[in-house]
Amino acid sequence: MSSVDKQLEDLKAEITNELPRDISVSDVKYEGPELVVYTRDPKRFAKNGDLIRKLASKLRKRITVRPDPDVLSDPREAEPKILNVIPEEAGVTDLDFHADTGEVVIEAEKPGMVIGRHGSTLREITQQVGWTPEVVRTPPIESSTVSNVRNFLKQEREDRRRILERTGRQIHREQLSDDEWVRITTLGCCREVGRASFIVSTPETRILVDCGDKPGSDDVPYLQVPEALGSGANSLDAVVLTHAHLDHSALIPLLFKYGYDGPIYTTEPTRDLMGLLTLDYLDVASKEGRAPPYESEMVREAIKHTIPLEYGDVTDIAPDVKLTFHNAGHILGSAVTHFHIGDGLYNVAFSGDIHYEDTRLFNGAVNDFPRVETLVLESTYGGRNDYQTDQEDSEQTLIDVINKTYENGGKVVIPAFAVGRSQEIMLVLEEAMRSGKIPSMPVHLDGMIWEATAIHTTYPEYLRDDLRDRIFHEDENPFLAEEFNHIDGGEEERQEVADGDQAIILSTSGMVTGGPIMSWLRHIGPDPDSRLVFVGYQAQGTLGRRIQNGWDEIPVNDNDGRGRSSTLKLKMDVETVDGFSGHADRQGLENFVKTMNPRPEKVLCVHGDERSVQDLSSALYHNYNMRTFAPKNLETFRFK
Repeated sequence: MSSVDKQLEDLKAEITNELPRDISVSDVKYEGPELVVYTRDPKRFAKNGDLIRKLASKLRKRITVRPDPDVLSDPREAEPKILNVIPEEAGVTDLDFHADTGEVVIEAEKPGMVIGRHGSTLREITQQVGWTPEVVRTPPIESSTVSNVRNFLKQEREDRRRILERTGRQIHREQLSDDEWVRITTLGCCREVGRASFIVSTPETRILVDCGDKPGSDDVPYLQVPEALGSGANSLDAVVLTHAHLDHSALIPLLFKYGYDGPIYTTEPTRDLMGLLTLDYLDVASKEGRAPPYESEMVREAIKHTIPLEYGDVTDIAPDVKLTFHNAGHILGSAVTHFHIGDGLYNVAFSGDIHYEDTRLFNGAVNDFPRVETLVLESTYGGRNDYQTDQEDSEQTLIDVINKTYENGGKVVIPAFAVGRSQEIMLVLEEAMRSGKIPSMPVHLDGMIWEATAIHTTYPEYLRDDLRDRIFHEDENPFLAEEFNHIDGGEEERQEVADGDQAIILSTSGMVTGGPIMSWLRHIGPDPDSRLVFVGYQAQGTLGRRIQNGWDEIPVNDNDGRGRSSTLKLKMDVETVDGFSGHADRQGLENFVKTMNPRPEKVLCVHGDERSVQDLSSALYHNYNMRTFAPKNLETFRFK
C-alpha cells in the first residue's frame, strides 16, 4: 500500500470517528488540493451545517462532500424540487446534473440568491434532493469564451477527474528529502519587460511561475535550462499563473507540447482570459505568416489542467508548499502570489503586475501577509522619474482631448489592451457621457474588447466593491450603456465608421503590434482632425513606442490579398495620456513596499528595463534599509 493510500485510509477512519453514527463514509479521495468525502447520507450531512467546517478545521484540509452515486435521486424528480427551494428572482438559466460526482451545476443570474445566507439555500437543496449544488453566474453579456470553457470542462469531466486525482496524490505524497533550502531561478523579464518566468525550487518541489512572451520580440523564456524543462517537462510539480496578459501567459500551452501533464493554479477569470488571449495569439501569428509555437489543442490542455483558486484561500500545491492568491489590482483575476514553503521555513511573494491604488475597475493591490521574507517585485515604472499623472487629472485630460477632437469634427482612436485598460476607459467614457462632460457619441469596440468585457461582467466579485454592486443590478451595469457598439462586421463596418460622424474607437492591439488597430490607422490616420491617444504602456521595439516617439510614416499591409505592405503617412495628432496604466508608478511601487506587512528582508526588482530596475532597487535599499537585487536572466538565488 502506498503512503497516500495509507493516508486516505487513516483519514477515512478519523472522519468516520468524528461523524454522528447515522452518517456513513463510503469513500475518501484526493482531488487536486481538496479532500473529497463520499457519503450515502448527504441529506443528513447537509442538516448539520457546521460538520464540514469542523472536519476541515480538525484535519486542516479543504473538504468537499459528495453523495455516493448509488443514493442519488432521479434528476427529473430533483429538478422541480431544486427550483422550488431557489427564489424565483435568482434567475436560474440552467441545471446540469452529473451523476459521476453527484453534483448539480446551477447557472443563475444572481448566484448569491442560490447560495443563501452562509450557504443556507445550498444546504436546503442537498437536504431536499441529496445532490451537491455548485453555482455559476449567467454572464450579463453573452460570452463565447465563458460558454466554450464551461462546455469544454463539462465534456472533459472524466479526464479532468483523473488529472485531479493524480495531482492530489502528488501533493500529498510523502516527503523524500530531509534537506531544507529554497531557490529562485530567473528565466525571463529581468532588466526587460516581457517573457516573465521564474522557477521556485526546494529539495522536494519545482514550481514554474508564469511563462510569457516578449512584446515586439521573438525572445522566449530560458525554458531549456536544467532547472526548468532541461530535465523533462514533468520534473515540474506545478505551474502558477499570476495573470492572463501574454507577457505572462502566452507560452503556458507550450509546456503541454513539451510533455507537461501537471496542474496550473490561477484564478477562474485568469483561466478564461488565458484561453481568449492565447487563442488570439495563435490567430495573429498565423495571419502574420509566422509559425505558431503550439496548436490550439494545447490551449485546451492548459484549460483542462487548470485548478482555479479564489483570493485568500490557502492551498497545498506540493508536500512542502502552500499557495495563496491576493488581489493585485492590475487586471481581472490578477494575483499577488504568496508561497509558504516548508513547515514555516520560508515565505516568498511574487507581486506579478500590480496597481497599488484603487482604480475605477479594481481595489488596489493587497500587501498584507502572515509572513514574507523575500518579495519579487515588478518594476515597469520603477525609474527615478516614472511618476504618472493622478487618475483624476488623467481623466480630465482625456475628456479635454475628446471634446477638442469632437469640435474639430474628428474621431478619437485609442489603442488599448483588450483586458483591463479598455474596461477602465469604458467606465470613464460612460460616466463622462452620463454626466454631460463629453457629448454622447458612439464608442466602437474592436478586436477582443467586447468579449473581454463580457468576461469582466461574468466575474463581478473580482471588481472594485462599488462597481460590483452596480453590476449586480442589471439596470445600472455601466458596460451595457447604449453608446457601446461591438464592431463585428470587419472592414466594411470600419469604413462606415470612418466615413461617419464623430466617434471614439477603442481597438486592440494596445501596443500597435497588429490586429484591427492597423485597419483604423489606414482608415483614420490620414485625417488631421482626428487623434490617436495612447493610454497604456508602449514597450521598447513596438510600433506604438515608435509612433509615440514621433514616427509619422508607418508600414501597413495593403489588404490586397497578396500580403504586400506599403507606407502610410499619419496626419492625425498623437497624444499620450498617462495615469491609466494597470501598473503602479514609482511612488506606488515604493508605497507597496513601505506599507507591506511584514516588510520583506530581500527584494528582487524585475519586469522593467535596466534603468527602471536599478533605480528602484537602489531607492528601496537606501530608503528602507533592505537587501535589494536587480537580477539578470538565468541567475539563481538561494534563500535558506
